[in-house]
Amino acid sequence: MADAPRDAGRKPAPPQRPPRRSLLDRSLAAVERIGNALPHPGSLFALLAGLVVVGSAIAAQVDLAVVHPGTGETVAPVNLLTVAGLHRMILQAVTNFTSFAPLGTVLVAMIGIGVAEGSGLIGAGLRLLVLSAPRRLLTPIVVFAGVMSNTAGEVGYVLLVPLAALLFRAAGRHPVAGLAAAFAGVSGGYSANLLLGTIDPLLAGLTQEAAHIVDPGYSVNPACNYYFLAVSTFLITFLGTFVTERVVVPRLGAFGGGEAGADERIEPLSAAERRGLWIAGAVLALFVAVLLAGLLLAGGFLREIGTGSLLHSPLLKGIVTFIFLGGVVAGIAYGVGAGTIRNDADVMKGMGKALETMGSYLVLVFFAAQFVAYFNWSNLGLILAVDGAELLQRAGLHEIPLFFAFIALSALLNLVMGSASAKWAIMAPVFVPMFMLLGYAPELTQAAYRVGDSVTNILSPMMTYFALIIAFVQRWDPKAGMGTLIATMLPYSVAFFVGWALLFSAWILLDLPLGPGAALHLPVPGR
Repeated sequence: MADAPRDAGRKPAPPQRPPRRSLLDRSLAAVERIGNALPHPGSLFALLAGLVVVGSAIAAQVDLAVVHPGTGETVAPVNLLTVAGLHRMILQAVTNFTSFAPLGTVLVAMIGIGVAEGSGLIGAGLRLLVLSAPRRLLTPIVVFAGVMSNTAGEVGYVLLVPLAALLFRAAGRHPVAGLAAAFAGVSGGYSANLLLGTIDPLLAGLTQEAAHIVDPGYSVNPACNYYFLAVSTFLITFLGTFVTERVVVPRLGAFGGGEAGADERIEPLSAAERRGLWIAGAVLALFVAVLLAGLLLAGGFLREIGTGSLLHSPLLKGIVTFIFLGGVVAGIAYGVGAGTIRNDADVMKGMGKALETMGSYLVLVFFAAQFVAYFNWSNLGLILAVDGAELLQRAGLHEIPLFFAFIALSALLNLVMGSASAKWAIMAPVFVPMFMLLGYAPELTQAAYRVGDSVTNILSPMMTYFALIIAFVQRWDPKAGMGTLIATMLPYSVAFFVGWALLFSAWILLDLPLGPGAALHLPVPGR
């Protein structure tokens, strides 16, 4: 008889439990589930508009009135759930949409940027920037280029991020490190730039709409945060470079993917592209010179008529028009020089292509405009602002911890709602009036929001291009997933949050203007 197997009669080993997931992994999974459960932003605004109507009826029923600290008048809620309210919503639906401040400014700016992008100017400029960088300056150039690419919208995500990976690979470095550095600049540094882009007039329009709840005559300049954003550009470049070299590169180690293939090498600029860039640069320099002459010379044509003021000049008040003109002039100059624009139809094609991507934005704006209008009509925004301001006053928080808390709140909300404009359209009607009643200018509240909105972009699965970035990472690491990307980008997010919050605090302590004519404080009503 054969011997029985040694393990005969033994109990089978219990199944191995999967390794316990870390708290960070569980938290991010929860954030992803919550974010995926949210409706489309357009549907969300439609839902919020309906809730405002119902909320106005409840507030009117319980007589939720407050005393305006500036005028001393009683502010009572307006019930929109009435026949008169229904008629108002029907009759003003179109004008709510067409008069919504961010709508026209964004469309006009996008038309001009569309010519520059369609002609190939933006793509060629980014390639020249990263290709001409010395090896020791490779990382800061990539991060800086990422920050600057925000002026042109999504071009940084779809062009610079994969290009930076190829550039690092060609330099014998880990391509994911280059990808991470570019992504940190493009997305984590979304609210830093030396130039104004389409997001600036968009957010300024929303801030102005919210400020009108307290002061109907308040005006917010699209360049109101420019000084702060310009300094932030160098801060983000430094922090992004430091994290890349000291944290990301050592963690990734050497790349084992072999030599770069022919399809992975970055092609140098062609003679036509170089000619186009030279012509575009010369024309753009001439354009800037004309603007400076009109602004700086005594009696210049861009000074305010009558007073000669620079602060209230058409250049600052109409900055969107000049973004449009600059994009068109530089785009046409490049296109003619590079041969990508042969007639006026090519120019119009570039403008049209830029607007082709705006369909979903128009739908979003329609519902956002109704929500903002209903919120203003109902007086709920002003009532919440007065009550919230009184609560914050009783809390006795100093302005530094107060704004630290607001930045952190914006950063957390960004994890579950990716659109900067959509979040601000919801937050601005509450927080801008609230901080105004505490004596803080709307421009300061907007700057704090922009810091919080940027620092967690690179961690948010709700960010529009997050899935695309994962696909770029998987090109170099097929086993990579969302956790790989988040683990790589988390050090950037922490560094940006701490560094940017400290810069913001220093700005407040030194009482520096945030932009042209943008002070930090307002007179507190009733004081």
